[in-house]
Amino acid sequence: MRHLTAVDARRIAVAAQLLDDHRPAGIVETIYALTSVNIDPAATIAPSADHILWSRLGWPYQHADLVRAVEVDRDVFEWRGAYRIMSDLPLLRHEMAAYPRYAQPREWLRVNESFRREVLARLRDEGPLRAAQIPDTAQVSWRSTGWTHSRNSTQMLEILVANGQVAVSSRDAKGRVFDLAERVYPAGLPDIPPADAARERVERRLGALGIARAKALVTAEEDVDPATVGEEAVVDGVDGTWRVDGAALERLDGFAPRTALLSPMDALVFDRERLQALFGYEYLLEMYKPAAQRRWGSFALPILHGDRFVGKLDAKTDRRAGVLRVHAVHEDTPFDTATAEAVDAEIAELARWLGVEVVGR
Repeated sequence: MRHLTAVDARRIAVAAQLLDDHRPAGIVETIYALTSVNIDPAATIAPSADHILWSRLGWPYQHADLVRAVEVDRDVFEWRGAYRIMSDLPLLRHEMAAYPRYAQPREWLRVNESFRREVLARLRDEGPLRAAQIPDTAQVSWRSTGWTHSRNSTQMLEILVANGQVAVSSRDAKGRVFDLAERVYPAGLPDIPPADAARERVERRLGALGIARAKALVTAEEDVDPATVGEEAVVDGVDGTWRVDGAALERLDGFAPRTALLSPMDALVFDRERLQALFGYEYLLEMYKPAAQRRWGSFALPILHGDRFVGKLDAKTDRRAGVLRVHAVHEDTPFDTATAEAVDAEIAELARWLGVEVVGR
């Protein structure tokens, strides 16, 4: 049983997410370490994938670099709402083959078999195509209480991407462009047995988190005992046991702090329970709250300073005016001079990367 101080646990988590001062060399290395990068087009500051990559790589990163990695080099691919590196595709093949697992989409796919064949044939003959370019000839309409209701071409493409028959070929301001998977994914990738693939995914997940509760490491589709991954650990002042990555423990002495402004979709803050337990940090994305009920702003950015979260930045990019409008910097506890200067410098770096000027700070 490893006994970790709270400081050590926080530093393991921060460094595993590439948010200390040992910056990665490029996009592929970054996505490999993180295992996936969230895709969300909301651009209050910048699209989430760009923001997440910038917060690791720094100002040299540009969106064009990601486009090249996805569309030209094919080192990166999009699947289930995230960017992943192409060499990880064999780890997902068995999960793809089993999709859809649930009764409703499986039955919908069955009764729309001729529609599925038509979609694949159109992509084969005319692709790459957007969902809007594929006629809706579904025999049975997709039913949902959400935005996907009766959006049959889009829903069929979602399922075919998830099960590996179709792939996202590119993405632009209008959205995704689809093609047959065989024209996007490279041939000759290794075939990994299901049990080995599942275990490697779980091990990589722990490596990306550094430290995690066992229940956060294994999905329902993975037959892996999390007690066999990493090492068991307890953290001073925190209830329960954790699994900690052995490689993260070895890197602990080399922790080098820096300040970072994170996307609300960042993996370091996504698990709110873990965030509270390890960092004592309260955070909530408030964009869906009425304005009068917001404490920090609709799209406030978590502020990481060394191994602690110290506040939230309420800001918005105004591309038309060419500015980053800073509405407020919420300090969880009053900043000392060094912290205030570091946060101001990082806000300036964010604006420089965005190609705008800071106003309001």
